[in-house]
Amino acid sequence: MSEENPEEVKLLEAQVELLQADIRALQEQQQDSWKDFTVQFTGQMQNALAFLCGQKQDLEETVVSRLREEVEELEKDLKLQTQMNGISLNSCITKTLQSRGRELVQQFCLSGRSSELDFQVEFQLSELKDGARTERRIIDLNLVLDSDDLQSLSSFLSRVEETRDLLLFFRTVRSFLERCDDRTRTFQHFQEKFPSIVSLPEGCSSEVMTLNHPELPGCGFFIHWSMEVSTGGAVTPKIHLLSKIPKRAMQLFPTQPAGGGAAEAFQSLLRILGPEAAMESIIRAVSLSEDDEVSG
Repeated sequence: MSEENPEEVKLLEAQVELLQADIRALQEQQQDSWKDFTVQFTGQMQNALAFLCGQKQDLEETVVSRLREEVEELEKDLKLQTQMNGISLNSCITKTLQSRGRELVQQFCLSGRSSELDFQVEFQLSELKDGARTERRIIDLNLVLDSDDLQSLSSFLSRVEETRDLLLFFRTVRSFLERCDDRTRTFQHFQEKFPSIVSLPEGCSSEVMTLNHPELPGCGFFIHWSMEVSTGGAVTPKIHLLSKIPKRAMQLFPTQPAGGGAAEAFQSLLRILGPEAAMESIIRAVSLSEDDEVSG
């Protein structure tokens, strides 16, 4: 081997080291450029570019953390909405029926519960995009309720399905159930206060409260408290006093109206005193003693 060969080898090794250093510098510069580039983007674009830059592990941790925070926020919002409107949703099923051009049609099936009422709402939502503007409208609506008061709600439900007004449906259902809860609390209060006079054969949630005196067999009164719901969503309580008088007593007093005009007097009390005070006046009259079974 000539004397020049070792020198040439050293020269070549030095050049190789310089080239390797330049390559490392270029790689670091490229990595920094990608990082600076991704900062200018947000959301999915930033995630995709970060993935290309080899930041997969950090990306996964960031995405999982962000999703966890979003889920926690959604759970808080859902809990707050449930407390505010008294309606809790159990399930929501979505199905795409049509996706063509600017129009998207989806079918939704919601099931939920409010107070003692279970409901199911099925509707189709059409979404039409016109430039930056998006128009959404309900094109089909079906309502299913599990309630003993469907007769009071039937006309209203038919009207809502016709007008496809979901906001009116939920607002009216909430008002209807609040009135029903008021009736339940009132009936339960009087049953606990006057246990020997008041009975609720069908439970506290029924429409009828029965008044009987133990010493007057066959004679009794019934307070019927129903709800009337208009097609426009107005909820109005209807309270009536009905009487049960033995035929023998009616024969002895043929000129007296059945119940001695109690129904008319009760309606006057309702207008003057309100439901609870009017009912208590009738209960005390039936008990034949103002001190009978009164507590607190």
